[in-house]
Amino acid sequence: MTMMTATHSHPRHAFGGAKILSNLAVPVLVEHALQRGEGRLASNGALACDTGDRTGRSPNDKFLEDTAGIHDTIEWGKVNQPMTPAHFDALESLVTGYLSRREHLYRFDGHAGADPAFRLKVSVFSEEAWHSLFAKTLFINPTAAELASWRQDWTVIDAGGLRLDDPAKFGAKGPVCIAQSLEKRTVLIVGTRYAGEIKKSIFYAMNYDLPDMKTFPMHCSCNVDRKDPSNVALFFGLSGTGKTTLSADPHRDLVGDDEHGWSDKGVFNIEGGCYAKCIKLSKEGEPEIWNAIRFGSVLENTVVDTTTRVPDYDSAAKTENTRVTYPVSYIANARTPSVAGHPKNVIFLTADAFGVLPPVSKLTHEQAMYYFLNGYTSKLAGTEAGVTEPQPNFSACFGGPFMPRPPMRYAEMLRDRISAHRSDVWLLNTGWTGGAYGTGSRFKLSWTRAFVTAILDGSLAKSAWRQHPIFALAMPTVVAGVPNEVLDPRNTWVDKAAYDATAKNLAAQFRANDAKFTMTDAVRAAGPIG
Repeated sequence: MTMMTATHSHPRHAFGGAKILSNLAVPVLVEHALQRGEGRLASNGALACDTGDRTGRSPNDKFLEDTAGIHDTIEWGKVNQPMTPAHFDALESLVTGYLSRREHLYRFDGHAGADPAFRLKVSVFSEEAWHSLFAKTLFINPTAAELASWRQDWTVIDAGGLRLDDPAKFGAKGPVCIAQSLEKRTVLIVGTRYAGEIKKSIFYAMNYDLPDMKTFPMHCSCNVDRKDPSNVALFFGLSGTGKTTLSADPHRDLVGDDEHGWSDKGVFNIEGGCYAKCIKLSKEGEPEIWNAIRFGSVLENTVVDTTTRVPDYDSAAKTENTRVTYPVSYIANARTPSVAGHPKNVIFLTADAFGVLPPVSKLTHEQAMYYFLNGYTSKLAGTEAGVTEPQPNFSACFGGPFMPRPPMRYAEMLRDRISAHRSDVWLLNTGWTGGAYGTGSRFKLSWTRAFVTAILDGSLAKSAWRQHPIFALAMPTVVAGVPNEVLDPRNTWVDKAAYDATAKNLAAQFRANDAKFTMTDAVRAAGPIG
């Protein structure tokens, strides 16, 4: 296998006079966070923390060090913005100087990769205790023997309290900057307390390393039938499409909710924890996630009552992107170790706010390549005056912000694996029916779960099919537990002409997006025809 050697290590004395508190136990980290005013305990025992003005990732402030060794392997552009080595070194010097003036820092050492053959050692240095707890929750905790001889492959240095007064001096755009070096194996996080930057920076690293190890990195969740280990399912999707919700199934074992690798042996979780959206969370709708929120988990930006300390999951007062992180072991049916065989079913999740895509479709392998490359979901129309339509959101490979290499490299890995293992591929729409957002309604979760059940028990593959006239997608005629009229989206619209116009408009936007990719004629022909 080909993999860069770790060349950049930060021993305990690298931060001047700051005392390094390493690998503290969960109760100690919680106590430190409470004492330092970093958060408060919710009534369910979770540590509730706020991330300040950044309540999500800062993709426009993410940079990659551009060196001769990696330059030709990167898809440079909006996602992978270059930073010169001189700027990276200057920023690293600023960050280490800043952290050296702290009284003490927190260090967490852990693994990324449940399969030891594809595992990275990660060390996270932070000025806040709750960030160390976050890392301890999300990564795989090593044994005492492993810690005794620890030498990390990757170092994450989190200086969330530092803001850049002169961004241009470091090649940055503003006071916030996330800089990553694939050669120095180092991540610098400056000016944002959003802990998801820690998690996603290591996923980005795995997305670079794993292809050279002949392993396909995937932005997906995974579960497996408890009684049939050959019945493995993957759920690809962007934020808000249902990866975590649909993979947390009481009848199946959870492998992981967000990041995986697919090797010649099967699928393995990259993480040791889950990072779930909890806006509108309910015990009835998502009992596995609800029960996982307890002592040792971390709530981000969730409103908590000042008197009762009860979380208000319905409130978006701080952000729609409220989050909770918890160890995967907090899910009662989690698989340990987090590995499984080759997937029998691969499901692409899309939340189509235009309300025109079928709720479920079976894809040919050419369609799988096409829809994987486009990575479609949609952003909802906001409060901006005059905006009445949802906005399409195309993110290559359902994880564009985390993909350093050209999208076709990942798409070819998908193609090779679904062909070799005869995986069925599906497009599952968790968005709107009966009209676009604002007119129609979102698909009932019970319907979506019925589609998933029919996919996983094999019954849907035996269905009769008809073709969508615009998207050329195969639509089933009958699915148990779902009204037949819902299966063809045009049937659910009162104004059929409006449906046709909206569907053709979305099809045109697919075609405009697919022009960015070099595809075979067969893959391009698998897109919309209307």
